[in-house]
Amino acid sequence: MKTTRFIWVALAAATFATAARAGETVTNRLTASLRFGLNISARFTGSSASLGAFGVTRTTPRGDTYNYDDGYVLTDVSGNEGDQTWYWGYDNSATHPAGQISDGVAFPANTILFSRSTPNGTFTSPSMDHDPQPGVEVTYDRHLGTTHGVNYGVEVAGNFMAIFLRDNRPYSGTVTRTTDAYPFTPGTTPPGATPGDPYQGSYDGFGFLLGATPVPGASTTAIVPGGFTISGTRKLAADLWGMRLGPYLDAPLGTNWNLWISGGVAVGLLSAEATWSETITLPGPTSLPSAGRGRDHDLLWGWYVSANLSWDFNDRWSAVVGVQFQDLGKYRHDFGGRTAELDLSESIFVTIGLSRRF
Repeated sequence: MKTTRFIWVALAAATFATAARAGETVTNRLTASLRFGLNISARFTGSSASLGAFGVTRTTPRGDTYNYDDGYVLTDVSGNEGDQTWYWGYDNSATHPAGQISDGVAFPANTILFSRSTPNGTFTSPSMDHDPQPGVEVTYDRHLGTTHGVNYGVEVAGNFMAIFLRDNRPYSGTVTRTTDAYPFTPGTTPPGATPGDPYQGSYDGFGFLLGATPVPGASTTAIVPGGFTISGTRKLAADLWGMRLGPYLDAPLGTNWNLWISGGVAVGLLSAEATWSETITLPGPTSLPSAGRGRDHDLLWGWYVSANLSWDFNDRWSAVVGVQFQDLGKYRHDFGGRTAELDLSESIFVTIGLSRRF
């Protein structure tokens, strides 16, 4: 709000400060301009609910699915007789010392920890902001009168802008990580394992026995920010057809120069298309492709203020440069898996064109 007030005060002060230098009345104007949009951004948001079932995709040598990110504890051919199983495996024996600590919790000695992560809450991509966005505008100013050397009237403008925003930076989301502790017989040493050479016990062969049930009361749950990553590409393309309507004030700055300001209502018809092609990766690693696209149309309402400086190079024609501040709010739409947000609430436009009086 402070920025908006400053713009209004500055434009009004500039106009009335030059009123004393007013010259001949400016007739009606028709102006055609190139229009470049700045400070326009977009981002994509997703939710864990939109990912559906995000299961572990790794399998044992027998083809059974891992039930943890970093290993498995499954039922062997004996049916886990004596509540023990040799059908288990893990990725790294170095992470399981006696009295180990995970997520700030000390677990019992003679246990091996297994963790499972699931996406939690929402995740938001980095803001996409590629300036400038090109467009065109045609403006008609209707002169209504003059007071104290300042001309006034009504301005109406139509414009078009093609928006294209793209980003491929990785980002992350939050997971809920559940950790279970499985016991083994004191005095025995579990098989060694490294990420490059994990231990994978078999279903029907003898091997090192591990308790088939987690230690009661030793399981933990932790919220882990940045627990999963999203990589890939996101795009938002949109056509924005706009109209502006409001009063203007025009003050001559000498023989060939004019300054005019305007403000009023702004309307935009937005036709947007969102596309994304990403890979979501959890610890394990477990990955899930996520891709989609969609189209939407929406009518946006807001307001604008503008200032233009013109130079008359003959009796009919002028060169014009200008700047506009426009607020059409924030457009949001759920495209089925991702919500796209296009921020048009603080758009700045630079214009350059030709004007003809008639």
